[in-house]
Amino acid sequence: MKRARLLVMASTVSMLGWGAILPYQYAYAANTRGWGGLVAAAASSLFSIGALVAAPLGGRLADRFNPVRIIVAAQIVAALASAFLLLAGTPVQFLAGMFFLGVGVSVAIPVQTILVLRWIDSADRRQVFALLFTGTAVGMAIGAFTAGYLVDLKKVDGMWPAFATAAIGFLVSATLISIAGRGAPVDEVPAPEDAPTASTGAALRIILATPALRWTAVITVTLALGFYAQFESGLPAYALTVLGVSERTIGTASAVNCLVIVALQMAVMKWTAKRSSPSLLVVVGSIWVFSWLLLAAASFVPAMAATMFVVVFGVFAVGETMYAPVLNPLTASLAPSGMVGTTLGIFAALQTGMSAAGPLLAGVALGAGRGTLFVAVHVVISLIAVFAALRLRSILSGSKESQQAGIPTMDDGSTVEGELGGLRLPQAA
Repeated sequence: MKRARLLVMASTVSMLGWGAILPYQYAYAANTRGWGGLVAAAASSLFSIGALVAAPLGGRLADRFNPVRIIVAAQIVAALASAFLLLAGTPVQFLAGMFFLGVGVSVAIPVQTILVLRWIDSADRRQVFALLFTGTAVGMAIGAFTAGYLVDLKKVDGMWPAFATAAIGFLVSATLISIAGRGAPVDEVPAPEDAPTASTGAALRIILATPALRWTAVITVTLALGFYAQFESGLPAYALTVLGVSERTIGTASAVNCLVIVALQMAVMKWTAKRSSPSLLVVVGSIWVFSWLLLAAASFVPAMAATMFVVVFGVFAVGETMYAPVLNPLTASLAPSGMVGTTLGIFAALQTGMSAAGPLLAGVALGAGRGTLFVAVHVVISLIAVFAALRLRSILSGSKESQQAGIPTMDDGSTVEGELGGLRLPQAA
């Protein structure tokens, strides 16, 4: 478990800097530097575009080369981008820095999952994924909290502590990953002999053609849209414009979200240890639905709106403790042999794309004064996630029953080898 501890430490440290930048970069670009809201919004969009481009590429590279080298290179890119933001003196330079920061941060996401799958025994994987998620949340929370005392948005150079912290954090993370990778196995999941089948296009075709992967993609999209896409923008905007709560309440809600994750993660891990991943995702989707309904109720009780908003963030956190250690390993278990990294990269890009689309949806609905519509849409999205998880559970349960009866394949010709065992699919035509 030494490598697992180093992975968790690396993830936590890398998120310290990103947590320090994220809450303040919009105000810094728009107001401190005087570049306006368009440039600030474009910076966030370019970060997401960089992530969309990089995540599938990082996953595919990890299928072909040593994933330790890929993740270290990505961390170095992120460190250089953070340092460049420290020096950026024009809007174009700032936008370029945000794009490459998105590239560096996002390449590491699917590759980190591959390292867990290669280095950690199957019995411990959920626990390690849970610890990684907790470390990420704690790192971002500490980074944001500390930066609140160090960043001065009244000065042009007031963001230097955040950018410097990010650059140092990514470099330390790269060092920890390098140490963890010394003597580690690198050939446990070899690339397929026919290299072209490992392309992103081939993986996309297989995902669309395979029911289990297709429903997992729907779950990925809807759960991302149902909460994570609104965590940093839509939910705070709803709180300010519809519920009329203070900025301090929003900060408290974010802190409560992190504290609940840290407090409950291990207890939830014990409770979920023997439960199937699709069943847990049904629970996560149901928690999303309940949280949005509770948020809607808050608008009818103005005196309790602030308290209920904080409670909503705490309830969301309960779902997050199940979501984080389940979805990525489930996706990896269903990936075609030799294409785990490519598949994880595609799913990471889906999550990032939905997170990028979330603020647009919030802006349109809340900008038009349609707070009720904003909530209703997310209730529907979360219900779709529940339905998709139920369908996935049915497909995988049916496959296991077929195996027990001596029928080795699903309708599409694939065989289920169990969670994290790998779903072997027929070669793409």
